[in-house]
Amino acid sequence: MEESCEAVLQAYLDYLSSERRLAANTLSSYQRDLSRFVGYCGQKQIPVYGVKTSDVRRYIAGRHRDGLDAKTIQRELAAIRGYYRYLVRTGGLDQNPALSVRAPKGERKMPKVLDVDQMCGLLSVNPNSILEIRDLAMFELFYSSGLRLSELVGLDVRDLDLNSGMLRVRFGKGGRQRLLPMGTRAVSAVRHWLEYRPSSECQSLFVGLKGNRLSPRSIQSRLDRWGKKQGAAERLHPHMLRHSFASHMLEASHDIRAVQELLGHSNLGTTQIYTHLDFRYLADIYDNAHPRARKVKNS
Repeated sequence: MEESCEAVLQAYLDYLSSERRLAANTLSSYQRDLSRFVGYCGQKQIPVYGVKTSDVRRYIAGRHRDGLDAKTIQRELAAIRGYYRYLVRTGGLDQNPALSVRAPKGERKMPKVLDVDQMCGLLSVNPNSILEIRDLAMFELFYSSGLRLSELVGLDVRDLDLNSGMLRVRFGKGGRQRLLPMGTRAVSAVRHWLEYRPSSECQSLFVGLKGNRLSPRSIQSRLDRWGKKQGAAERLHPHMLRHSFASHMLEASHDIRAVQELLGHSNLGTTQIYTHLDFRYLADIYDNAHPRARKVKNS
């Protein structure tokens, strides 16, 4: 039975390598996680095609008792699901026994944000080159409208109405769209960029000097460079601007529904993480300002 399990597992790993063309490190992770599960089944004398949902659930529960963090367990469960999805597709099983098993939820990490003063410092720049003019327009628009990186990359010149201060973004599946306002500083920065934007058949709003649409990696690199030049305390990534937009909007308006619409979240729960962020900010102010809080903290 053990050799049979190993043979089936090896066939799956060969499939991942030859047909899915997974990277070596990813393949190594799959092999490690699945070998551990196959070894567990061997110890329990469970045949590879006889695994039940209760078996997978007990295995995952055991991993949780061993002290593994939720992220690691989620990864292992994903590997097991993929393994049995392959066995169902190749005709060895009728259903995937891992499909309905749920991994423990990990603690949701709070998004990193810049405060208002940090954002102002980051964007208070007099650009002295075409690239800096473009970059300032990108980052002003990013923060002003709370865009996703993919939405910023996908913007075309025709998506902006600078006279009304509105822009149209496409997001998600099915070509969904939403209209967003632009701040006056963003409008001004974009107008300035359009005066210098290279002539190109490409309709993209933000292009390189050769007239090609910028890639997400290029924007990440430019923001990282921009932050270092402005003396940012930590390395910046594009979604920090979106997170900062959401936090500042919610802090000022206390209207979570409006922020949800602006961000394009289909689920209010996704937006609610910023309420926790806002509460943490208020809690810090309380701890530092309230006389009783200071006494407890100092004691």
